This record gives sequence, C-alpha cells and structure tokens, in this order.
Amino acid sequence: MIYPSRLQKGDTIGVIAPAGTPNPEKVQKAIPFFKKMGLHVKLGKHIDKIYGYLAGSDKERLADIHDMIANPEIKAIIFARGGYGTARLAANIDYHLIRSNPKIIWGYSDITYLHTAIRQATGLVTFHGPMLASDIAKENFDYLSASMFNQLFEPTALHYSEAISSLDVLASGYAEGELVGGNLSLLASSIGTPYEIDTLGKLLLLEDIGEEPYRVDGMLNQLKLAGKLADAAGIVIGDFSEAEPTVDVSLTLEQVFVHYFQDLGCPVMKGFKIGHCLPHFTVPLGVKAQLSTIGKSLVIEPGVR
Repeated sequence: MIYPSRLQKGDTIGVIAPAGTPNPEKVQKAIPFFKKMGLHVKLGKHIDKIYGYLAGSDKERLADIHDMIANPEIKAIIFARGGYGTARLAANIDYHLIRSNPKIIWGYSDITYLHTAIRQATGLVTFHGPMLASDIAKENFDYLSASMFNQLFEPTALHYSEAISSLDVLASGYAEGELVGGNLSLLASSIGTPYEIDTLGKLLLLEDIGEEPYRVDGMLNQLKLAGKLADAAGIVIGDFSEAEPTVDVSLTLEQVFVHYFQDLGCPVMKGFKIGHCLPHFTVPLGVKAQLSTIGKSLVIEPGVR
C-alpha cells in the first residue's frame, strides 16, 4: 500500500465535486472548519458547474481531479459531496498520475467508486469520511465527527468499541485484513466491471442510505453470487439510515442481514456509525484492521505516514 503524507498546519487542501453539484452556500459555510485547523482551502475550477444531476460534464469533473492531484501545493483532496457520477469517470482517470503524486483523498457515498478504483489501481490508502456540503456544513456536525480529521495530522491507530455505539454480533469470530468497501449500492454496481471490488481476505465495510430492505437484499445477493461475501475475512456493517419499508408486507433489514451473514463463516458485526450518519466515524481504506466480536471492537491501523 501507498500511504499519503500527513498534513501540517499551513498546508492547502483542494475541494472538488466529482459527482453531484454541491450547494455553494454550504461549501462556503464549511470552509472555516478547515481554516480553524490551520489549513488553506482551494476550490476546484468547476465546483459550481451544473450539468443535470452532475457537477459539470465528465470532462470538467475529471479535469478538477487531475488538476488537484498534479498541483504540488495541494496536500489533500476533500470532496464537497457525493450524489452520482464518479463511476462515469473511472475509465479515464490517470492512475499513474495518482500513483506518482500520492496525497490524502477523503469522502464517502458515491466516492466509494473512486476509493475502490484508485486503491486497486494504485495501492493508495484513501479515507471514508464526511464531506463539506453534505456533513460539515450541518448545524449538528458533532465533536466526534470533527475530531476524526486529527488522524490526518499524525499517524493514529483507531479503536472502535461500544463506547461509541452499541454493536450487535451476527456471526462470531476474529479476523484481520485490509479494510475495504463503503457504500453498498456502489459496490454492487462495480460487479462485472474492471473496477469490481476485491474482497479476498479483506474486512468488507458496508453502509447505505435510503434503501428499503428488498433493495438491500438484492444488492447483498449480487455480492453473494459474485463470491464477494464468501471471499471476505469479515464484515463490518455501518449505518443503514432511512431503510424503512414503504410496503405493508416486508422483511425487516435485520432479517435480511441474518439471511446473508449469520452462516457466512466469518465474523460479522453491525451498528458501526460509519456512513450517512452523525456521528460519522472516519476510517482509512486499504490499511490493516482487526475485527473481534468477542471484545466487540474494530482496530484500524493509521492511514498516513
């Protein structure tokens, strides 16, 4: 794996929108958060562009990614929001440029596609964490979520336990491996493409928002039939918010999870506040981690050098 360099006060971060168009007022509202950390902020050239449900054309959004990667003054790229659109860019990203200029890349949701594609093409560790317009600008952006940015300034091992949230064991055991994954719908959409998620011997993180039980069922079935669940060393189930069924007769989300995970043969634990939620516990992807259902813990190695 390639570890990006840690941040220092006085560094400049780049903010871009590779998927949906962020609310410009929310982006501006979030900028002081980084300035308080002693960081300068540079916005992407096309961050305010609107092309339907996309933040500009594919060419414009791709240009912002490449510009930020190539700019030696930019030490980290923090995405403004998710939405939809990063998968459209994957085939044209200059992965050699990223490998030659490794830097912090931070976001989640639709950014899952970029996390997976970049990691598997370059070996770069990236970060699954809250973004400007969708999280940091909120009035209830909390202390724990904010404190997760500290791991960018100093290599820090992360310890998740029930001190943060209640954790439920679906299958017992202990496993270690690289932490990979993210948004379930994006992972499912990668199947059959050159950017298909590799889960062999890895701890697979899954989270999503606004997906009813039958939709989660279908996407987990897709991963199962593709061998992605059986390949995993362990499963980390993050937040699945707004997942209530809209029909009168439905399986519960819990029943869906039990069906796919109870007899999987590896440790599976749910309840992690990772995903579309606050607090939002940021994790580096691509680093070694240990999952234990006995101590109900997830320990993750540092993501910067």
